[in-house]
Amino acid sequence: MEIMPLTTKDVKSLLALYRRVTADLKRNGVKQWDFLYPNWFVVRGDLKRGTAYGLRDGKHMIGAVVVDDRQSASYGELPWTLDGARCIHRLAVDPAWQGKGLGKKLLQFAEEQARASGGGCIRLDVYSGNPGAAQLYERAGYKQVGAIRFPMRSEPYFAYEKAL
Repeated sequence: MEIMPLTTKDVKSLLALYRRVTADLKRNGVKQWDFLYPNWFVVRGDLKRGTAYGLRDGKHMIGAVVVDDRQSASYGELPWTLDGARCIHRLAVDPAWQGKGLGKKLLQFAEEQARASGGGCIRLDVYSGNPGAAQLYERAGYKQVGAIRFPMRSEPYFAYEKAL
């Protein structure tokens, strides 16, 4: 399975993946995503900018990640130590495919994309109520630099960075 750039033709399959992941998170008591996010506008923007990448099993989208240089305004409050940041957003693996190393594969791909675009480091945020996601990043060498809050979210998000 090869990770490929996604296009605006992939909007429905990417949204369907995010809905499956959202439902699974909810079943597991993780209130990270909901009907408000990720939404059509966010996904369409990622696709139009050419920053979304996906992994398919045939026509079925089973994983995705976004790599760009768009940072939340909340990131400005944090004590970052590295320069030349690229960011990872919305890394997701279909629940039926979890536990097969695809999250790690998507993360490594995102790091390669960031490096290829001249990035000196990766920044990202992880919902504090999703310890599995935080473990993925920590095992990959990401260091927590602080926490931020987003509107309409009850728990903080941990901010991480890693030198490339």
